[in-house]
Amino acid sequence: MLLVTNGRVITRDAGNAYLENGAVAIDGEKIAEVGPAAELAEKYPGAEVVDAHGGVIMPGLVNCHTHIYSGLARGLSIKGCNPTNFLENLEQQWWKIDDNLTLDGTRASAYATVLDSLRDGVTTIFDHHASFCEIPGSLFAIKDVCEETGIRACLCYETSDRRGEEKRDQAIAENAEFARWAASQDSGMIAAMFGGHATFTLSDETMDKMAEANGGLTGFHIHVCEGMNDVWDSRLNRGGISPIERLLQHDLLGPRTMLGHCIHVTPAEMDIIKETGTHIVNNPESNMGNAVGCAPVLEFYRRGIPVHLGTDAYTHDMLESLKVFLIIQRHNAAMPNVGWVEDMDMLFKNNPAMASEYFGREIGVLRPGAAADVIVMDYPVFTPFSDENVDGHMLFGMMGKNCRTTIVNGRVLYKDREFVAFDEERINAWTLEQSKSLWGTLNERAY
Repeated sequence: MLLVTNGRVITRDAGNAYLENGAVAIDGEKIAEVGPAAELAEKYPGAEVVDAHGGVIMPGLVNCHTHIYSGLARGLSIKGCNPTNFLENLEQQWWKIDDNLTLDGTRASAYATVLDSLRDGVTTIFDHHASFCEIPGSLFAIKDVCEETGIRACLCYETSDRRGEEKRDQAIAENAEFARWAASQDSGMIAAMFGGHATFTLSDETMDKMAEANGGLTGFHIHVCEGMNDVWDSRLNRGGISPIERLLQHDLLGPRTMLGHCIHVTPAEMDIIKETGTHIVNNPESNMGNAVGCAPVLEFYRRGIPVHLGTDAYTHDMLESLKVFLIIQRHNAAMPNVGWVEDMDMLFKNNPAMASEYFGREIGVLRPGAAADVIVMDYPVFTPFSDENVDGHMLFGMMGKNCRTTIVNGRVLYKDREFVAFDEERINAWTLEQSKSLWGTLNERAY
């Protein structure tokens, strides 16, 4: 038995929303009870205690779209990389990185991503991977890192035609093999989607092969209309139809599919997304950084389309993403009173709902029977704090770096700002060697 105590408890459970001085009792992989600190201390006298030190005890956060393959890019400048548009950014930077990412490079990228996520209070990630240098076994390599470090992860591989049929077929096979493996394990910790890059790098034949290989086993995770490339390609080269119509024709939409970005979709495409029950994941900082535009999330909501929040690996801090989403939506709408409800809904309701769907247990809430994914945030209070205004404190007062303790599936991974479940120093040293190797290959020099 584990008792997380001595803090303000935010449960995200409407029936028991907030405790001023509360505790969370964890029994194995699930939450056993949430209640006043004194009562639970008396009830569970032999429990191992995790002291929140007066901070905020809350559910772990979920990132619905990230890219492990970019994990070694921090500080990297690739010789000759000076993109003036979105496609050039892909060609000159991201595709060069994944074209040279070995299995060891993939493992190192996974370590870098997972450690930062856990530090920022993220307990579940949905990753969209690419490593065209070495595809076979890449999702299993990431899986091994996730199991070692303890994070909950839903993985897929980025199928694309951009490096020819052999690489395309390897990507499809990796998705299918991993999805079958994950389904057979049903661990509640590792899950699978079926990945596709974007419609402008996916032929009709490839889309059909993806659908056939998946065989209805899981949902698809695909970038759609992030830049105008998808729109131009579909209209000019694929029979004059829209990207969403292409996905519909090839049976890639549905209630377990998640489409990244969707910045340049039309109202007609929104209708298709809505009618098929397909989900969208928004990545505000990445969209701004790539200068591709602002997704019409307010319109998605008006039409009843479920929208989730991701980072696209621009950051691993979901509270940072929460802040930026509100700013860009208000700036785009030229209205200072929009986006609040959608913002909170995406991170604290929709993301947990997607995670609960894929991992087969209740995630993102502190109540008996839910998954024991709990974080503790350092947050000295100097204005009134309660269930009435907690979202305001999240938005304007907290960042991922407030996280002091992270527990996933009942396992304490990060406690009082130190990793306790694995050797961070050893991991970082090995990751550094892998990053030097990748950088050296990209820039033809020693680091």
